[in-house]
Amino acid sequence: MITKIRTEAQYGEVMKLIEKYLAKATKAGGFSELNKTEREDLQKLSLLAEDYEDNMVSIMPLPLTLKAVVKNKIDEMNINQAKLAEILGLGTAKLSQILNGKRQPDVPFLKALHSKLGISGDFLLESV
Repeated sequence: MITKIRTEAQYGEVMKLIEKYLAKATKAGGFSELNKTEREDLQKLSLLAEDYEDNMVSIMPLPLTLKAVVKNKIDEMNINQAKLAEILGLGTAKLSQILNGKRQPDVPFLKALHSKLGISGDFLLESV
């Protein structure tokens, strides 16, 4: 077993193994159904992934624009723009216009981003 994740490919392999153990535990009715070796492997893999994620976050540049933050949320939530518009209670055209810079974000849009997606109010105020 690897002792440190150094590449995105290694991270992907570790995440596949974690998902395999989680699927087995879910199917079997809980983590107690995993044998001792599997539980220990899952714990070690989880710690490796957590360490890699913590280190990568400090390296990755943070999105600085409202558009970048919203697009990042879309990717993070694994949804499309139409689904985001539905979640925010907006029309797809309005969301598209705002994200493409053809329309200024209004207060209802900003409030929805804050309440539904948890985007910082301070960031939202600074970005408009």
